Amino acid sequence: MPLSPDQQAEVDALRDTPQQTLRATVPGIEAHLYRAHDVLDHGFVRVIDYMGDDSAICQAARVSYGRGTKSVQNDEGLIRYLMRHWHSTPFEMCEIKLHVKLPVFVARQWIRHRTANVNEYSARYSILDREFYIPAPDHLNAQSVVNNQGRGALLEGEEAARVLDILKADSNRAYDHYEQMISEDGQSGLARELARMNLPANIYTQWYWKVDLHNLFHFLRLRADAHAQYEIRVYADAIANIVADWVPAAFGAFEDYRMGGAQLSAKGLDCVRRMLKGEEVTQETSGMSKGEWREFEGVIG
Repeated sequence: MPLSPDQQAEVDALRDTPQQTLRATVPGIEAHLYRAHDVLDHGFVRVIDYMGDDSAICQAARVSYGRGTKSVQNDEGLIRYLMRHWHSTPFEMCEIKLHVKLPVFVARQWIRHRTANVNEYSARYSILDREFYIPAPDHLNAQSVVNNQGRGALLEGEEAARVLDILKADSNRAYDHYEQMISEDGQSGLARELARMNLPANIYTQWYWKVDLHNLFHFLRLRADAHAQYEIRVYADAIANIVADWVPAAFGAFEDYRMGGAQLSAKGLDCVRRMLKGEEVTQETSGMSKGEWREFEGVIG
């Protein structure tokens, strides 16, 4: 199960003892507090704490820009203006702290987003649980033949079964050896900090991850994208649903300008202008490389 009995007891106790506060609160995210949203086979995301809301973004912007924002008549319009013109500081006024349980190989990809505060479960002091990420059959893909970072066709039949058997057997065998090596109950054995090096990258770890909204949006722009690896994308999707309930105006602007929008280079913009004038533009006459042209065609349809 994603949450251990002790963790579930802690969650239940916290939700049964609400506290009064004078700070700004958001009903949408209050409903998420402490609740675990299941991800993958053993993982989860849950909100531990948050600070700020849509109005906090506007408050910071008006302090920052003073009379320059007086022409903006409402908070949503101001937030869209800030997002449209890449004004990032006001979004940094909001923060969220998440408890995430995830496979180690996903964590190593995730940690590349260095603009957050992270505290991870320590296998130097504690023994990791026998929990491994094993992909569902509909997420077993071969290597893409056109993208070194992507997946290709789905594995089926005997080949899919063979791969699943290898994943399960290797994971359990590594954990068996991990248990045999570590020192427990007064017996001599290998230190936990050394024994852990034998564990596979699909074993689950946990961490607390605290990040401001500006950097969280950057994370979501990359990891909730259709081209992101599935195993991190499902975490990003779960977080995106939480953020939509926390700062709906900011998230709406983010979806519109970042997730649903597109950025063109000077060459790309020139090509669009030429096309609007009726000129036939090709890759050879665009001044773009083949890769740039392919991406440009994807943007303009």
